[in-house]
Amino acid sequence: MSRAALLVLADGRFPAGGHAHSGGAEAAVKAGRIKGAASLADFCRGRLHTAGSVAAALSAAAALGIDPVALDRAADARTPSPALRVAARKLGRQLMRAARSTWPSAELDALAREFPKGAHQPVVLGLTARAAGLGPVDAAHCAAYESVSGPATATVRLLSLDPFDATGVLARLAPEVDQVVDRAVEAARRVVDEGVDALPAGSAPLLEIGAEVHAGWQVRLFAS
Repeated sequence: MSRAALLVLADGRFPAGGHAHSGGAEAAVKAGRIKGAASLADFCRGRLHTAGSVAAALSAAAALGIDPVALDRAADARTPSPALRVAARKLGRQLMRAARSTWPSAELDALAREFPKGAHQPVVLGLTARAAGLGPVDAAHCAAYESVSGPATATVRLLSLDPFDATGVLARLAPEVDQVVDRAVEAARRVVDEGVDALPAGSAPLLEIGAEVHAGWQVRLFAS
């Protein structure tokens, strides 16, 4: 296991396409649900414990070697919004391109053939972590952190929020990120015996509704 590989994968400059997505923050800002650092923290906390928890568990399961096709179906079932499913697959396709160039892997090649238009991003993330020699805890940490860092970074641009304040939000959420990761990895390990129904399925209706509204905008700064 290489901690340096974890840093590469988690680096915001890794060309996985995440910079073009706000994680629902753009719609939340327009709706008035994010106005500053305090409401950003509330938004990120909610996202972490719902979509972030699901993504972390999917990534951990993929890193453990669980069938990625079954995991992709599980991701689809846990993503009611068509717009979010499209966004997840676009992100998965971009991550796949970067991953195959960085850590060539027969498993990544097989998944790319199975899903030429892209598998769900958390599944690709977990398989990428596996190709990089990382484990389920590492994959889950990447997914959970991405679930809050994306909106925080986007809000700096959307609201001209002080970057120090946005980073402070992420720092204060760190203990909860660790808790979500612990539960996600535990659920992923249960998949070995219980199947994908052991994965969490936390819902976030406002994220789903916001994604559908956002997809219909004529002018937007972020893809999702």
